This record gives sequence, structure tokens and C-alpha cells, in this order.
Amino acid sequence: MERHLTVARTARYQQLGELSPQTRRVWFICHGYGQLAAYFIRHFAFLADADPTTVIIAPEGLSRFYLSGNGGRVGASWMTRDDRLHEIDDHIGFLNQLAAAVLPQCPPEVQVTVLGFSQGTATVGRWLAQAAFRPAHLILWAGGFPEDVAPGAVQQLLQGLPVSVVIGSDDEYISTAQAQQQQQLLQQFGADAQLLTFAGKHELNRSILEKLAVSG
Repeated sequence: MERHLTVARTARYQQLGELSPQTRRVWFICHGYGQLAAYFIRHFAFLADADPTTVIIAPEGLSRFYLSGNGGRVGASWMTRDDRLHEIDDHIGFLNQLAAAVLPQCPPEVQVTVLGFSQGTATVGRWLAQAAFRPAHLILWAGGFPEDVAPGAVQQLLQGLPVSVVIGSDDEYISTAQAQQQQQLLQQFGADAQLLTFAGKHELNRSILEKLAVSG
């Protein structure tokens, strides 16, 4: 008979910039499947470099594994289908604790942007539906809002919320048509959803990030 025991464990995250009463913007960025926060956050370094009042926070999935065989490069995952609900709860708990540690170090009017990439889009959607704060901007990059969140919670989160759906024209995992459907679904829940595309694959794009930083 399968049983579960809740235990304490150490979670890891990366940070660019220093939190202070002068902090004006905080980005929480959640990586995709098989990535590590230390490498993922590098794509956002130019944001913190350009503005000392911007801080980037990159949590890392709690499950790490070898990407090939039993050695070499390591990646992290937010969840798999095995014991999925407990993994979701663990990550929501981790992200809520992280926000509770970060945001009190900022002024009350700090603008929070939350970005999820690929598998990270589902993670941020589930998290924000239960979070103690509401972001100023949600970015779903190469993925979509999870379908298993209660409609009432989705409505409460998304009503009037600026949401950017971003997709590369040659993304191997999600088509532009699927991204358009995602935009329409978010709009049905009341989100101010825009669709941004770029010439590229399943990847981040600096020019789009620059536009989002200015608009956010």
C-alpha cells in the first residue's frame, strides 16, 4: 500500500540583482523541462544589468536527473505523471515560500512579472491560482495555462490581468494555431491577452524579452 510522508527539503533558486526598498520590478521565471535555473537565468541577465531596480528570481524544479544515461549534464523537472498531485503541491508550497521571502524585501508597489517557459507555464499557472499575490504581468512562453485549475480560481486570477502568450514560428512542441487558441481561451476568462511571435524554435528570444520588459 502506497503511503506518503511530508518532509522538509532544500529547494534551490538563482537571483540576479539585490532586493531593497529601491526595487521596482521583480521577475519570477520558471524554466522548462530538463533545464537548470543557473543556465536559464542567464537569458535575463541583461534586464538586471540595464536596471539596478530590477531583480530576477529563478526557482528550480525540485526533481533533478541526468539528461542522458547515468552521468553528464543534469536537468530539472517540475513534475512527471508519477505521483503528480503531490509534486504539484510541493512546488506550489516552494514557490509560495519563495515569494514570501522575496516580496517583503521590496516596496509595496513593486511590479511583479511571472514568466513560465514550456513546462514552466503550467507550474506558474497552478502557483498563481493559489498565490498570496497577484502579478502585474503573466508571460506564458511556449506553453499554456494548465487545464486542471478550478475555473473559479482561473477567473479570479485572470480577470483584467495582462497576459502575454509567446511562441516561436518554428516551435517543435506547440504550433502558432495552438497559441492562438490559448490566447482566445485566456480572453474568455477575462485576461487582457496578447500573442507575440518571433522567428525561432522552442527557445527564448531577447528582442521579445526587451519588448515585454518595457511594456511590463
